[in-house]
Amino acid sequence: MSRITQAVVMLLFGGAIIKSTVTDTFLRYVKEGLRPFLLAAGLLLVAAAIMTIWYDLRAARLRKADTAPAHHDDDDGHGHAGHEPRVGWLILAPVMALLLLSPPALGSFAAGQSGSVGPAAASDYPPLPAGDPVEVGLLDYAGRAVFDGGRSLSGRTVKLTGFITPGPDGKPMLARMVLACCAADGRPIKIGMTGAPIDAPPDAWVDVEGVYSPEVGTDPVNQAQIAYLDVRSWQEIDQPKQPYA
Repeated sequence: MSRITQAVVMLLFGGAIIKSTVTDTFLRYVKEGLRPFLLAAGLLLVAAAIMTIWYDLRAARLRKADTAPAHHDDDDGHGHAGHEPRVGWLILAPVMALLLLSPPALGSFAAGQSGSVGPAAASDYPPLPAGDPVEVGLLDYAGRAVFDGGRSLSGRTVKLTGFITPGPDGKPMLARMVLACCAADGRPIKIGMTGAPIDAPPDAWVDVEGVYSPEVGTDPVNQAQIAYLDVRSWQEIDQPKQPYA
């Protein structure tokens, strides 16, 4: 592949990174804290590509201005210089896909294939903020329900946000993918649900309001404990800007 082709690929790839960072598409791949590093990488790629293209075009103009014909090592002996194979431009395909397509965030299929993240044990859970319902993250709710026995949840109505994923018994569960760094290491946190039935399809995002349930299940994939919520009401919503926990 010629240097000019490499520069074009680098320019498009850097542009794709910048576009995904500015439009928040990058949140489907990595955690939000990596935004400045991605933006810096995209800008460096674009700058390097522009400099390479400028250098090559400048060198080509200087060669044309030279009155003496230059000898090229890749001449075939009949006055025809060799050319780069056009197949090299096929490397643009994945870059163009990144520019034009926006894959969905990890959803129910990924959640069903992976074991639930076990809730983190803590010796003392702080009281929930005032007001009902109070918004609680799925990981926080699971820890309070399993390891604190629901003490900090007693008498409170909580609001959880996640997507629907089928449980091992076919009943809907609430889930959200947890990232350590990027989508490649994403694992789900799952919450079982009792009470008001939810008929939203898999991958639908919902706000669920309910109260603590003492029921605790087991994820058959990795035997992690799964907290339950006694659902009082729910509504389908659009996917949040930040889909991962």
